[in-house]
Amino acid sequence: MRNVESPEDETVEEIIEKYVRAGKIVSKIRKNATKRVKIGESLFEVAKQIEEQTIKEGCKPAFPTNISRNEEAAHATPTKDDTAVFGEDVVKIDLGTHIDGYIADTAVTIDLAGKSDLVKASEDALESAIKKLHAGINTEEIGATIEETITEYGYKPIANLTGHGLARYNQHAPPTIPNVRIGHGTILEEGDIVAIEPFATDGAGRVVEGYTKEIYRLVEEKPIRHPIARKLLSQLQEYRTLPFAKRWLTGERIDFALHQLEKAQIIMGYPVLKDADGGLVSQAEHTVIITENGCEVLTK
Repeated sequence: MRNVESPEDETVEEIIEKYVRAGKIVSKIRKNATKRVKIGESLFEVAKQIEEQTIKEGCKPAFPTNISRNEEAAHATPTKDDTAVFGEDVVKIDLGTHIDGYIADTAVTIDLAGKSDLVKASEDALESAIKKLHAGINTEEIGATIEETITEYGYKPIANLTGHGLARYNQHAPPTIPNVRIGHGTILEEGDIVAIEPFATDGAGRVVEGYTKEIYRLVEEKPIRHPIARKLLSQLQEYRTLPFAKRWLTGERIDFALHQLEKAQIIMGYPVLKDADGGLVSQAEHTVIITENGCEVLTK
């Protein structure tokens, strides 16, 4: 089982059981969330409800709820005082739960804009990729399947976004799962836990960083001179190496403290990622565990 870093008293079976429980819970939350996404509904309230339900169900958020709309592909999350509401948007909800650091990651696109084919392109690419999975498959074959499925719909896969492995307190661990044909790849092993995550677009097929940044992650704990930054750093320790939202933080001069910590390379920020040509983007994602002859989908 790749990337397993666990307490010495945990067996592989106990670890897998936590992944399975996290997957069942996040699947339930995802299904509830899709019902809440309607024109006129508050983005902040949807994110808040997802994160509150995660805690009520006995998990913790593995990362802030991503609510990316239209040309946004990833890393968009509401601000603390967000007043935005859904319009005729292509809405991506990307959410994750964890139990003791063992993560289940899933995403769905809700079509409020009459773009059902774009949504179906990423959903079918996900299903086609899952059907290919088994121990011994090369990830280049998965990328080729995803690209072929999406292009058959007349859209482009996003080449510089990928699926990924999941490890304890690490949302983006090896191996990388490409969304396009590549010249080389990684052989998946039995017991690998990976997130398959196709993105389809009618735009450029690659993303660029926007200016908005509401999500951060602790990279390294080291001394910081300013007392306000030190105080915030102590608050961040509960998230360990998992991403957190600026809206989750309390205290004074949060923006200043985050800037000081980022400048000192103690944290890193995640700018919103957008299609380079402003095209609409859809996304679908499941977490799976690789088996000898296939896979088990943990987030159905």
